[in-house]
Amino acid sequence: MENKAHALAAGVFVLGLIAALVALVVWLTHDSTVRNIYELSTRDAVSGLQPQAMVRYRGIAVGKVVSIDFDPKVKGNVRVRISVDERVPLTTSTFASLSYQGVTGLAFIALDDKGESQVALKPDNGNPPRIPLKPSLLAQLQDRGEAILNQVEEVTHRANTLLSDDNQKRFASALENISEAAAGANQLTRSLDNTVKTGLNPTLAALPAMVDRTKDTMGTVKKAASDVSRVANNFNTTVGRLNAKDGPVERLGDGTKALSQAVEAFNGATLPRLNRVADDTSHAVRRLGRTADNINDNPQSLLFGNGGVAPGPGEPGFSAPTAAPARP
Repeated sequence: MENKAHALAAGVFVLGLIAALVALVVWLTHDSTVRNIYELSTRDAVSGLQPQAMVRYRGIAVGKVVSIDFDPKVKGNVRVRISVDERVPLTTSTFASLSYQGVTGLAFIALDDKGESQVALKPDNGNPPRIPLKPSLLAQLQDRGEAILNQVEEVTHRANTLLSDDNQKRFASALENISEAAAGANQLTRSLDNTVKTGLNPTLAALPAMVDRTKDTMGTVKKAASDVSRVANNFNTTVGRLNAKDGPVERLGDGTKALSQAVEAFNGATLPRLNRVADDTSHAVRRLGRTADNINDNPQSLLFGNGGVAPGPGEPGFSAPTAAPARP
């Protein structure tokens, strides 16, 4: 009975250890990052690239290679599917290239973007969008290797033709001709020296007088330039005095400002008053005119005032004056 209890405890311990290991593996391999699927299609070889290879965006690990197979849409091409973190800013101008890690020969996918487009690349895991895969540096070297070798072969052939026996003889002959030409040039130089010494002495003797005249002419020109410079300095001094502080120009400006202010004061204060005085004078003249008209119509108003005029004989309201009593 005791042996069964030990066996049961050992079995429970083993099961618990296995469960702990499974939980640890699940926890270590658990990845909550959301990734999107994209496709790469190329006709070049993808040697060294394996599933689960790293995908980097400007050197940052952002995903992995999911699968490598033949492209069903383009015959002869290789299709590479990659999963990339959804936070990576992929655009329609993003491109991929095949890079290699050091000397191990292991390849990985490098994503990059020149910023030519700002339109985001929309993911679709059902029909993954395609990112262009540009040839790597090694592939470009392989493609151009044959052309480079042909150019090297052509340069070598031309060098051999240039250094052939016939050309070497021509070079030797050319060097001899150059040596003879140099000797002739030396002889000609000596002849010219003798000619100068024997035939150019009068001309050389006249050179000092010509130099003196040239000096006099240069002195006259220098004096004229000095006069022009002095006139220019005087003109600059005059302009400076005119534009100096409290100078004529500034005083003229102050006088103009004072005149403008006086005109504004006259227009703002004196002119309205003159207009009012003219209006009052006009009213007084009109009243004086009406008074003169009234005097002309009723002169007796000067004696009796402006009261009503007594009716005369035959007019309504006329009453004859009573006779005065006779004196005894």
